[in-house]
Amino acid sequence: MNMLIHTTFSTCLYPKIQFTQKLKAVNSSVSESTTFKDVNSQAENELKKKVKEPLSCSNKFCFCCSRRAFMAAAALFHPIHSSYASDDNSAPTDPMAMLNRLHPPRPDWYEEFYATAMNTSMKPYEAEIEGYKSELFSNLRGQAKQILEIGIGTGPNLKYYASEGGTSVYGVDPNRKMEKYAQAAADAAGLPPSNFKFLHAVSESLPLRDASVDVVIGTLVLCSVADINLTLQEVRRVLKPGGIYLFVEHVAAADGTVLRFIQGLLDPLQQTLADGCHLIRKTGKDITEAGFSDVDIHQAVLSTASLINPHIIGIARN
Repeated sequence: MNMLIHTTFSTCLYPKIQFTQKLKAVNSSVSESTTFKDVNSQAENELKKKVKEPLSCSNKFCFCCSRRAFMAAAALFHPIHSSYASDDNSAPTDPMAMLNRLHPPRPDWYEEFYATAMNTSMKPYEAEIEGYKSELFSNLRGQAKQILEIGIGTGPNLKYYASEGGTSVYGVDPNRKMEKYAQAAADAAGLPPSNFKFLHAVSESLPLRDASVDVVIGTLVLCSVADINLTLQEVRRVLKPGGIYLFVEHVAAADGTVLRFIQGLLDPLQQTLADGCHLIRKTGKDITEAGFSDVDIHQAVLSTASLINPHIIGIARN
């Protein structure tokens, strides 16, 4: 059913157009949170065994959304858990506890199916967005040594930034089966195995120290995180002062358009079948209001993305 819907809207309702618009925002009024709690000592010790400094201790049928291929079919065999809001005072701050809360363990076969589908289904999308990504990641040349990518998945972005000498990359994803694909992508990009660490975690609770990385990268991640504001707080927490956040996300279409009406109609179904992916989030607004010192956003429409248009592509400075 999802493929039929995707094809119908792609060919009949959405023309192949591209455009850009630039938005700059300076947010000095939002102060950085200082209320983050330390993880408990047991979890910290376990994480220290697995990773080195600076550590302290996911087109899955999102109608072409990266990290959602074949989700509709898989949903028939495995239940999709509802997301949790940040206003729940009982929400844990331990990264492992948060992972289990927001991404409860799935059967190995399901995680493997999900990862394999991601590794084989995104070629048309990645081919179309390659130019945008190449320009975006060119900002990292000669500037970044410690890089964190949230929702690294199978590692399609590594080829753009991981080949520069001295770069260390930490890739976070809630699906542990993504690791072998991400590692293969890192190898193909020329990143030494010792310079790549895969972290089984969610973006709402990153197992890294404060101000420990130069760059955070996230592409098609904020559409499906359980708590977008908490994720952005975590991005700012782990970034060094002056560090940058590079992002590519799909957002809600303009109010009053046919596409926006359709997105609103299908959003509940999308969340159920696509592992929490939202069609109508105003992610650009969330990023500009997250407390970054400067945000530079461009907008683009991709013909291969159908319902998950438009995209925002940009840089935020901590």
